[in-house]
Amino acid sequence: MLSASCYNSSMPRDNSSRNLYAFGFTSLFNDTASEMAYWVLPAFLSSIGAGPAQLGIIEGVAESVASAVQLFSGYLADRMARRKPVVVAGYFAANIVKPLLALANSWPEVLVVRFVDRFSKGIRGAPRDVMVAETVDKSRLGHAYGLVQAMDSAGAILGPLLALLLVARFGLRGIFWMAAIPGALCVAVALLGIKEAPKTTTAPSSGPRPGLFSAGTSLPAGFYYLLFVVTLFSLGNSSDMFLVLRAQSVGIPATHAPLLGLVFNITYTVFSWPAGGFSDRFPRRTIAAAGYAVFAVVYFAFAAAPSHTAVWGAMAFYGLFYALTNPVLKALVVESVAQEVRGRALGIYFFATSVAMLTASVIAGQMWKRYGAAVPFHFSAGTAIVSAGLLMVHRKPKAGS
Repeated sequence: MLSASCYNSSMPRDNSSRNLYAFGFTSLFNDTASEMAYWVLPAFLSSIGAGPAQLGIIEGVAESVASAVQLFSGYLADRMARRKPVVVAGYFAANIVKPLLALANSWPEVLVVRFVDRFSKGIRGAPRDVMVAETVDKSRLGHAYGLVQAMDSAGAILGPLLALLLVARFGLRGIFWMAAIPGALCVAVALLGIKEAPKTTTAPSSGPRPGLFSAGTSLPAGFYYLLFVVTLFSLGNSSDMFLVLRAQSVGIPATHAPLLGLVFNITYTVFSWPAGGFSDRFPRRTIAAAGYAVFAVVYFAFAAAPSHTAVWGAMAFYGLFYALTNPVLKALVVESVAQEVRGRALGIYFFATSVAMLTASVIAGQMWKRYGAAVPFHFSAGTAIVSAGLLMVHRKPKAGS
């Protein structure tokens, strides 16, 4: 098996653009299918006799397995000569099981579908992001991740809107069947549109295979510092459902929750690509720190919740946080390490932040229960401010490090 370092780091500009848009449309169609299906999942579970407790079990198991698999997928991405089969298989598995929700009659069957879906997402995540990095020159990493993220979040807008339009006519089970259409388009684009980066003639390595954490090229101290800062922030970044609960506690109806998500995703979609491109021209750490500052402002606003208008405005502003951090931090991770360990770095990054965010939700829930609704939001905002300061002193990695 050839080492992943046998790949060229860039493609001709025309091929690079086509490949990048292929990744973008794959994300768009996949997220459309996912959001169509899972936006109606709570109502579907109620219709088959399950409730919040079962939903918590399903989501807890699903997200936990995704976190664990992301660590392995990063290791796999650095070992494989060809990453496209893993990426395509991940999209295929996720989209072949979504329509099967229409046949489910008990919550354990729903759990199996969610398990496969999250497992598939975890296994394809790091290899896909490494392929995106190989598609473009290092100077355009932010642009690349920003474009893919913008199209992904566009799917998060389109999916719920389609579900709202179609549910009255086709019912809940019909929505799951209809999600197969964008799912099939996702797999088709991934299979036919995504290309592997050109390979060089470097011979296969005859030395020992790299281990998960230590063998081969080591991860530099700068990466671990970045990982520490992002993990610290993530310990205050609880589930967005706490924002929805806070909105409800100040009088915004539960039926408006999808609209809160829509407002957030519009901002996220509009600014992701420009923010990613902006980070190619200015220090990424500064852009990401600005995103943390936006997060702090939003959480302070939700802690005070002075009016419904303030909550709606803060939710719209919240999308800017994601736009300034998700694509930018991926680019920062990738440029912080050598090319042959990009997958490992991304896998560790995804795993650490996922575990920290799961922990953050537990912390936020306990704080809310013991000290009231405002305290967990103040805690999260304070954590964001500290993390922004620490991120600002993160040094730009040296070329080729």
